[in-house]
Amino acid sequence: MDERLEALQARLGHRFADARLLQRALTHRSFGADHNERLEFLGDAVLALTVSTLLYERFADSDEGDLTRMRAHLVREESLHRAALALGLPEALRLSDGEARGGGAQRPSILADAVEALIGAIYLDSGLDAAAKLVAGLFGELIAGAQADSFAKDAKTELQEWLQARRLPVPAYRIVATTGFAHAQSFEVECAVAVLGLAATGRGRSRRAAEQEAARELLARLKASDRPDGPLRS
Repeated sequence: MDERLEALQARLGHRFADARLLQRALTHRSFGADHNERLEFLGDAVLALTVSTLLYERFADSDEGDLTRMRAHLVREESLHRAALALGLPEALRLSDGEARGGGAQRPSILADAVEALIGAIYLDSGLDAAAKLVAGLFGELIAGAQADSFAKDAKTELQEWLQARRLPVPAYRIVATTGFAHAQSFEVECAVAVLGLAATGRGRSRRAAEQEAARELLARLKASDRPDGPLRS
């Protein structure tokens, strides 16, 4: 096993009994057939269970809706991307030459998927306790030091709830433009509520980030008017 994988195991706090699981967890589908997508599927479930347990224990007075929102905030792509960078995953990923040249090792979605795959790999290698230890190491301190209201609703959720409370249809999102190279793309997304004739756009380094920005802009305009059935126009 090369030095990069030895160093990664030290950062993970786990030494694999089956080194093939570690290699598979770090293998993008562009590299070969023995890639990490099945491990990602498994790791996603382990991650959700472990974070749910940590939140359940930490926030004894929070209801199901609040706990669900907190969990969504923690296991989203942005959080997993930060975890991947902290673990040094970009230098350990196995990508095709084309994907590597396109900046795949820095792509948030690929890195987030690799974190989930590693969690799944550790689960298969040593069981739930070992996988939960990694998750706790990545998120436990954040959860322990947080207050329930620090996990605010994201803009898309708040906008949807604002509209539904007024019996209006949920917004539609569409990509307006994509610019930049694959490893440093910028997205422009439109968020529209057709029944109101209202739309707003947002920009971000990922589609999700752009959607959130567009939702935030539209929600601000709706709140400022506080007239969802009035003459709002884009």
